[in-house]
Amino acid sequence: MESSERGVTAEMRHHLEELREAGVDPYPRRFARTHFTGEIVDAFDELEGERVTVAGRLMSIRSHGKAGFADIADAGGKVQLFVRQNDVGDEAFAVWKLLDVGDHVGAEGEVMKTRTGEISVRVKSVVVLSKALRPLPEKWHGIKDVEVRSRRRYLDLIANPESRRVFLARSAVVRSIRDFLDERGFLEVETPILQPIYGGAFASPFVTHHHALDADLYLRIADELYLKRLIVGGLERVFEIGKDFRNEGMDRTHSPEFTQLELYQAYADYEDMMELTEAMIVAAATEATGGTTVSWQGTEIDLSPPWRRLTVDDALRGALGVGADAPADDLRSALRKAGVEMPEDADRAGLIEEALSELVEPNLVQPTFLMDYPKEISPLAKEKPETPGIVERFEPFIAGIEIGNSFTELNDPVEQRARLELQEKQRAGGDAEAQGIDEDFLMALEHGMPPTGGLGIGVDRLVMLLTDSAHIRDVILFPAMRHEAGD
Repeated sequence: MESSERGVTAEMRHHLEELREAGVDPYPRRFARTHFTGEIVDAFDELEGERVTVAGRLMSIRSHGKAGFADIADAGGKVQLFVRQNDVGDEAFAVWKLLDVGDHVGAEGEVMKTRTGEISVRVKSVVVLSKALRPLPEKWHGIKDVEVRSRRRYLDLIANPESRRVFLARSAVVRSIRDFLDERGFLEVETPILQPIYGGAFASPFVTHHHALDADLYLRIADELYLKRLIVGGLERVFEIGKDFRNEGMDRTHSPEFTQLELYQAYADYEDMMELTEAMIVAAATEATGGTTVSWQGTEIDLSPPWRRLTVDDALRGALGVGADAPADDLRSALRKAGVEMPEDADRAGLIEEALSELVEPNLVQPTFLMDYPKEISPLAKEKPETPGIVERFEPFIAGIEIGNSFTELNDPVEQRARLELQEKQRAGGDAEAQGIDEDFLMALEHGMPPTGGLGIGVDRLVMLLTDSAHIRDVILFPAMRHEAGD
């Protein structure tokens, strides 16, 4: 296989030399086209007999003596080229015979149908736009190797129409979110990616060093604390869609570099955020798929509101027989009976999170708000007035996957300091994911933050669900991967 590919590569390089010897520039600066290929196919009745100019990549070439056919693909689709020596002339046809699958060309000609009914462009002139020097892999069947698809996304996009569909849908989802929030008066902002103190989530950070400042900085794990500063500053509705970074494990729903939407709305709470979440995801699904029902890995998901609401306490009682207020020993015993072993030194927070992760969340198939979490695992959320120890927080789940996180934001600076001091002690005790104390953030809170609802949505996971993609790497154009041998 490798020797065959080397032979094809050598032939393509030889064609490049022949083109140059013939005085042909194989890499010209620009080309003006009049139509995308998809437009020609869609509007054939109006364009038949008209002169058009197209440009794109040659996906197949079929020669028949003094004539030839080729499929040319661009961002709009593909169309057939019909080339005859009598139409283009001897010199141009000689150039045509030096072209290979993978080359970019421009062609001018008349829109027609062949005797077999194929919509085509009868070429009158053709020009080389970019000479390829490597063959397209498995050009007739697409790329099947997941490793190759993720590592060399450009080949995946060329060869696999399904991958192109996924990333077009991803763009539609992001565009829909922006339009949805813009219509509701939200201001899109940008906050620092390099931060002196990381916070806003439980996560291990990436660290780097800034030479001019002679200071260690962290790639942000969340946008939260800076966006809340803007709420303090009077920007009452703000959002950011951007990259966050967490130095953690990788699996089908986790990537160390991921895209997250975070938004904050003054004078709102987590109930308002639930309504916003339902409406925003319905809008994104409609934009990307045309409806509110999607199929994910063989399961039909109905995104229509209202979504189910399930408290953590009810979920734990259903899965373990004990509630969210149970002592650590009771939780550990119940987990053991359910077949989940935990270290003896695991605290209540860890036991609750493990119970939810193993026994509750995988079963939340239809859209569900898992809500009202214990305070010890939610240091930035406001406590429910009628239920001490429980905070106003929810996580939306679809198909067993957590796609977001939301709070009624804690705006009491004294209480916030106490909770972060507790987190600081946990970090000093070896918990790398515990949050530190951000004094500037606390100072901002001391200037007064109004009641606020906040929401984070994992854009990659949402796109997974809306495109029926089983792995997060399938919806990230260039996912983080191990180096290849020899890299």
